[in-house]
Amino acid sequence: GQVVESGGGLVEVGGSLTLSCAASGPPFNGYTLGWFRQIPGKGREFVASISFTGEMVYYQVDVRGRFTISRVKGKNQINLQMTNLRPEDTAVYYCNTNPPSEKNWGQGTQVTVSS
Repeated sequence: GQVVESGGGLVEVGGSLTLSCAASGPPFNGYTLGWFRQIPGKGREFVASISFTGEMVYYQVDVRGRFTISRVKGKNQINLQMTNLRPEDTAVYYCNTNPPSEKNWGQGTQVTVSS
């Protein structure tokens, strides 16, 4: 399978960004998809996930209430709307199945929040 993330950029504290992910092929078809992020020097961490139907969503506690994950109905395209961004949200953001498939990490998209 292939995954392409987009939408990252540089934003000031308190600002907003929306990330997009387009996934194709196995193992993405019909699976729960998620966003993950990696801060330099640290391991990759879970951010949010959404089921294929969009009915079940989960968030890491630090982003709950600020980030919203959504899915294009019936497709392997998901978005992550991020608001009230903080410097600690600075990371490379990745899309993958949840749990993640190690062979299918994409390039990610960089989000930088300046204070």
